[in-house]
Amino acid sequence: MTETVNAEPAARTAPTPKPWIEAIHAYVPGKSKGKDGQPLIKLSANENPLGTSPAALAARAQAPALYPDPDSTALRAAIAHKHGLDAARVVMGTGSDEILHIIAQGYAGPGDEVIYVRYGFAVYDIAARRCGATPVVAPDLDYGTDIDALLALVTEKTRVVFVANPNNPTGSYLPKGEITRLHAALPADVVLVIDQAYGEYVAAEDEDGAFALAAAHDNVLVTRTFSKIFGLAGERIGWATGAPGLIDTLNRIRGPFNVSATGQAMALAALSDEAFIEAARIHNRDERARFVERLTALGNHGLRPLPSQANFVLVLFEGKLTAEAALEGLADAGYIVRWLPGQGLPQALRITIGKTHDMEAIADALTRMVEQQG
Repeated sequence: MTETVNAEPAARTAPTPKPWIEAIHAYVPGKSKGKDGQPLIKLSANENPLGTSPAALAARAQAPALYPDPDSTALRAAIAHKHGLDAARVVMGTGSDEILHIIAQGYAGPGDEVIYVRYGFAVYDIAARRCGATPVVAPDLDYGTDIDALLALVTEKTRVVFVANPNNPTGSYLPKGEITRLHAALPADVVLVIDQAYGEYVAAEDEDGAFALAAAHDNVLVTRTFSKIFGLAGERIGWATGAPGLIDTLNRIRGPFNVSATGQAMALAALSDEAFIEAARIHNRDERARFVERLTALGNHGLRPLPSQANFVLVLFEGKLTAEAALEGLADAGYIVRWLPGQGLPQALRITIGKTHDMEAIADALTRMVEQQG
């Protein structure tokens, strides 16, 4: 009788990541330097051109260098008071990015699906893949969110739906009726995440009703950040509100000291500086309108600025001047903006609304470039 000898398993020479991790394309932040390494005026990351609230800067100097409150108690209470929420239904994150990641981790995994819209925030794809779920991309409607196309992709495997409102990087916006319609058509076991990173730039009369949905239903989470209008991008402070079950899940997964003492102090001060917030909102509204008007006048040269409710404008280059050439031309003029071929937008530049003279200089530079193209 011949003895069967089991073959030795192949030797492992290095740690091997999970296949869904290998499929991730790492997030690429907005650049601040040109090809030659020289610093440029940065209009690629949607930062507040007015800087940071003086009150927040003063608070930074007084913050203790100790472990922070792990529950951000005072900050959560202030957020709840400002927005008419229950503080027990508010959770803090290391930027809203942490919350987007852990909501996917908490409710999706291998064999599950996470839906987001084409030309949506790049982190949604990463969040889905990071937990082993399959990202499903819904077709857009002229670069905006198409509710019907999104709903057509919902299956028994769907666990999370991400919708940014206003959307990044396109600036498009869904009114209250559309957000309500989307939620009403989703199964009760699907988490609807409404990402309002740019929510403070939307006029009060145009709000989308997301907070009310999150207060009334068990499967809606609304996220916000202190990185944009509050000018605290470097502190990495985000938050979310939703049903107790959702908040409990997030609290189980988030980092225990995920918002620093400095960040908590600065966010508290920034939240109460209404004058700064309103000045930033008005500046953005007025400069965005002027900039869009300048670019709309170049429509016969193939430039098309998309409607935006955020602090940036996505400009399509549909004529002789390409987005890549415009990117280089703006760099020569001293500015860096966001080119997004990795998100399927090689024909577009996302331009943050900066200071008045910066927006005039960019519009002037683009005008010269299209006129040279003929």
